[in-house]
Amino acid sequence: MSFTVAPTLTTERLRLRAFRREDFDDHAALWAHPTVVEHITGEPATPSEAWLRLMRAMGTWSMLGYGYWVVEDRYDQTFLGEVGVADFYRDMEPSIRGIPEAGWVLAPEAHGRGIATEAMQAVLAWVDEHLDVGKTVCILDEGYSASKNVALKLGYKDVTLTRFAGKPTLLMERPRAS
Repeated sequence: MSFTVAPTLTTERLRLRAFRREDFDDHAALWAHPTVVEHITGEPATPSEAWLRLMRAMGTWSMLGYGYWVVEDRYDQTFLGEVGVADFYRDMEPSIRGIPEAGWVLAPEAHGRGIATEAMQAVLAWVDEHLDVGKTVCILDEGYSASKNVALKLGYKDVTLTRFAGKPTLLMERPRAS
């Protein structure tokens, strides 16, 4: 089955759904928050950068058949962040091109509540069921223990310390669940 739009996934506390144009304000606020981007880009995004990021998130589904979801509270629809998998054609060695790269980014009020783990468990269960891939990868700021703890809970293991965008970057991988 080929997907051109993110299917809705639900967990005990969360609803993961496709991006909508109406998500722009929440999306832009997320990517402009210094705490949120500290271990990702290091620089808050401008509204035009956030717009391009939103368009990319929406477009990955039609290009790849997989991508990112909006994470919201299942009961009050509060925007909590964004999670998913994509192939960003990263310029790094070893190359991860062609391997779905998992990622999660949450609004500050969602930090420390297990939301990233819960959301990504749903995403990875979807990946294991719908994508014919042997593994997924993730890359992290080597010093960001909160994100590494999420990755470890999801079953990711260290592969190597590499460099991406001029910074030391930890590459981790998770084999497909059987």
